[in-house]
Amino acid sequence: MDNFKRMARFEIVSFEQFKAGFDNKSEEEIKVIYDALKLPKRATKGSAGYDFYAPFDITLAPGETIKIPTGIRVYMEENYVLKLYPRSGLGFKYRLQLNNTVGIIDSDYYYSDNEGHIFAKVTNDSNENKTVEIKASTGFMQGIFVEYGITFDDDTTSIRNGGFGSTTK
Repeated sequence: MDNFKRMARFEIVSFEQFKAGFDNKSEEEIKVIYDALKLPKRATKGSAGYDFYAPFDITLAPGETIKIPTGIRVYMEENYVLKLYPRSGLGFKYRLQLNNTVGIIDSDYYYSDNEGHIFAKVTNDSNENKTVEIKASTGFMQGIFVEYGITFDDDTTSIRNGGFGSTTK
């Protein structure tokens, strides 16, 4: 057995929520993509990161950006955060960047109106004129769970309902 605390669970969002992340595909195309979604996994028992898989083929020329609905949500215990990064090989070879540098998924995001649907916005920041091609079901991003603490005088009681910017309202 391992010595790790098991404190999270990946799930697939509902089809209705996944479909809401698209504006340029038919419902039939989206259903095919949805039915092929894969939950994030670690590649080896020594891997810290859980690989998130591209839900469809992605091609990005230098300077191009795409918003990717992953179809994934994550339940995790309080006092944990999921930090998202590009897969290191894609960053190293192509300068693939997450537009918010590091994605932060808080434990209470799971309960948001959008079911805690995790999106990734990535840019090919290549300065070597390289086009990035990522095939569907290939890892493009990795998530690492981190436990965090709070200050002694923290008395926050607010509850989230939303994604980007919702905790500053």
